[in-house]
Amino acid sequence: MSTKHKLIIAITGASGAIYAKVLLDKLNALGDQIEEVGIVMSDNAKAVWKFELDNEEYNNYTFKVYDKNDFFAPFASGSASFKTMIICPCSMGTLARIAAGISNDLTSRAADVILKERRKLILVTRDTPLSLIHINNMKAVTEAGAIVCPASPGFYSKPQSFEQLAATVVDRVIDLAGLQQATYRWRE
Repeated sequence: MSTKHKLIIAITGASGAIYAKVLLDKLNALGDQIEEVGIVMSDNAKAVWKFELDNEEYNNYTFKVYDKNDFFAPFASGSASFKTMIICPCSMGTLARIAAGISNDLTSRAADVILKERRKLILVTRDTPLSLIHINNMKAVTEAGAIVCPASPGFYSKPQSFEQLAATVVDRVIDLAGLQQATYRWRE
């Protein structure tokens, strides 16, 4: 019997709310592999979701939602058994705070905990072009053990909708998190 996953999902205010929506939808569908999902959303994330997706469906998921400043959330401590954190999408500001070790909200604190405990941190960055500061921050978090997984969609699966296009990134993230899924695989 395999162990079920406990995941932290942080959603920042970077453009790309479709990635967060597709990720939450897919995690919902993979519920038999998941013990718990804790969600943290910034105020900007909610505003961007409403603007880009024309809805507030982030309120409709059954996952537990934590306030962005709730330092009493279980995953604010390394003693909690959350093994994976996904920040999707990850703003350059959030990346910078993590790279500098600044834990000024639950997202950056949880990321700091994940890194110090040598667990899996996946950052779905979305900005382009990148400045040298962004690149150096990506280097710093990678050296600390994080995985930078840019939101660069693939086209070889011939996606037919925005959600299918976003899924080409999200499916990679789900693979990186160690969950099993049926998805398009090159030449398989």
